[in-house]
Amino acid sequence: MNTAAHPIATPSATRSGNSSIGGLLLESGKITPESAERVLRMQKELGIRFGEAAQRLGLVTEADIQQVLARQFDYPYLQPGQGKFSDKLVAAYQPFSAQVESLRAIRSQLMLRWFARGHKSLVVVGINSGDGASLFAANLAIVFSQLGERTLLVDANLRHPRQHEIFDLSGRQGLSDMLAGRADQDAIARVESFVDLSVLGAGTMPPNPQELLSRSAFGDLNTKLASQYDAVLYDASAFALGSDALAIAARAGGVLLVARKNHTRVDDINAMTEQMRHSGAEVIGSVLVDFS
Repeated sequence: MNTAAHPIATPSATRSGNSSIGGLLLESGKITPESAERVLRMQKELGIRFGEAAQRLGLVTEADIQQVLARQFDYPYLQPGQGKFSDKLVAAYQPFSAQVESLRAIRSQLMLRWFARGHKSLVVVGINSGDGASLFAANLAIVFSQLGERTLLVDANLRHPRQHEIFDLSGRQGLSDMLAGRADQDAIARVESFVDLSVLGAGTMPPNPQELLSRSAFGDLNTKLASQYDAVLYDASAFALGSDALAIAARAGGVLLVARKNHTRVDDINAMTEQMRHSGAEVIGSVLVDFS
């Protein structure tokens, strides 16, 4: 915590490594340099913490303090209305909710069962459109980045992509353009709001998604990405729409199935599991999401 003996950092100093409460409040625009002087005077007079003094002066709220504390511990999250991301990113906007606790539990299982075994890539896929796999993959990518893992979320759904909407990536080239040799890794967008999260959108909608994903270029790209990130999560198109997920899984090696409560049939899950295994991919587990 900041004390009277610690100087308040300017935004440029904060970017250089000063992670004091005062520096972070300045950088985020919650306080001004002038109001920081008032806070410092009260802090010195009363012998209290910087954040408490700022609250007593009515300059910041408890939510503001919690947010900068999260940044101090490399666990950034967003307040409602902040950023242009989908409000359904509960890992970003409601990090202490029961939903996100469940996501963290799933992350822990995946770390133990898959990533700790030396694997880097994982496919997230549902049976039918509307099963919630894309949104689940987006939230899972955020909690992986909050763990400090270098995380890349790849929108490999070249039929009905969602990640460009969820993360506000409109107009960018993406995976399809890279596979066609029309773009390089500059198409990968770093999401600055989080510790170490990057997103590669789907890009231009191709007329031949399954063929494009079955080419050796995809295998080469997966190998390259796996060497640069700790976790590469692929959001694949629903299994009912085609065999794209099988092509991706054959390269990535591991699959996490997403089922929707009262929507996805158990027989369909079992059939998909068998086909994934025949393709050489390992089904790491399945999750049940509830949109009711």
